[in-house]
Amino acid sequence: MKRYVSSAVERLPIDINAISGLIASTQSPGGEIPWSPNDKTDPWDHVEAAMGLVIGGLLSEARMAFEWMAQTQIENGSWYAAYRKGVPEDKTQDSNQSSYIAVGLFHYYLVTKDVVFLRRLWPMIRSAIDFAVSLQAPGGEIYWALSPEGRLDPMALLTGSSSVYMSIKCALEISRILNDPVPSWQRALNRLGEAIRNKPHHFNMTKSRYSMDWFYPVLAGAITGNEARQRIDRFWKKFIMEGQGVRCVSDHPWVTIAETSELCLALCAMENHRLAEIVFNWICDKRYEDGSYWCGHTYPDMVIWPEDKITWTNAVVLMAADALYHLTPAAGLFSHHAWGPNGFIGSASSVPLSVSFQG
Repeated sequence: MKRYVSSAVERLPIDINAISGLIASTQSPGGEIPWSPNDKTDPWDHVEAAMGLVIGGLLSEARMAFEWMAQTQIENGSWYAAYRKGVPEDKTQDSNQSSYIAVGLFHYYLVTKDVVFLRRLWPMIRSAIDFAVSLQAPGGEIYWALSPEGRLDPMALLTGSSSVYMSIKCALEISRILNDPVPSWQRALNRLGEAIRNKPHHFNMTKSRYSMDWFYPVLAGAITGNEARQRIDRFWKKFIMEGQGVRCVSDHPWVTIAETSELCLALCAMENHRLAEIVFNWICDKRYEDGSYWCGHTYPDMVIWPEDKITWTNAVVLMAADALYHLTPAAGLFSHHAWGPNGFIGSASSVPLSVSFQG
């Protein structure tokens, strides 16, 4: 199996093969990737795990994961919020979870340039993004879901809407690659970006205690430049445990590896690679003997919780390492400089591959 990694991999304090191997070993023969063995599967984290497989060079397994999505897509373009061994467990239809497939497949394309596979799954992507856009509110934000009974829940989540923003960007880029433009998506993206930047009162503010509400607008590229730097600086002390990582929730002493890795992605998106590397250093020893990473830990008592080896947590560790050290051609996926006014233009700068980790 060809692996799309640079020579810097030998100097990284993470075992890419072990991490991607954990994801692959958890994947079912049908392609489904649950959180952990016998656990639930949700569409967003399933796609995130598939992106980890791509970074690890396990492309056949990644294609199986994307094909599982095609096989389980609902007629209206969405997916159910949770499955267990292929059986729907939570029939909520979430706009964010349903649109993230576009990010996963654009990431796959950046690494492989496999336009044939992209074209084959384009109807799935198009239907998924149409579903998310159909839930756009008059103010531009995206309502989060349809209930299991099919009723619209008129509530918008800042983290979810930010993720949908990234999904629409990637879907638009795929539409350009395939020469099948969808102008309505661009209009929806513009309105959504305006809501994220200037209408905070349109989102459920009770979620502001979650760190993802802090950095996801930056990670997705809805907030950039000085505004992004100011946002990160303003809430740094609220969510950061120096030397440990990012709190999942501001009022609990629980540091999570996924949120810490995603903050690294956001910092890299802003071109603050130095700070991203410092933060990444904090989690490098937060792993099991087999090389896979904890889900999270409390501090200062350092209780690992939960003890499951979570597929999507390990995937985003790989994504953070890729953004820092350019392990694959998809390293600049979230970079603000990589996205021009007319779409994705690629990484605007190269990142030094020197590695100076502690622990």
